[in-house]
Amino acid sequence: MDEKLLRYTLRIDRLLFQKFRYIAQWEGRSANKEIEQYLKKRVAEFEKEHGKIDLSEQDEQIK
Repeated sequence: MDEKLLRYTLRIDRLLFQKFRYIAQWEGRSANKEIEQYLKKRVAEFEKEHGKIDLSEQDEQIK
């Protein structure tokens, strides 16, 4: 598996996730790729408002 990929377990209401999967399918994406798109959008919005996120101090925590 690619070392850049991280596995993360998400706990979410079943009905909400079923609706989310419907949206993902509508967009032609898997639920995983739809989540990734939302995360990219949110990070971009945050960085636009607050500046680029510096992860140099976080590197050891992420590993």
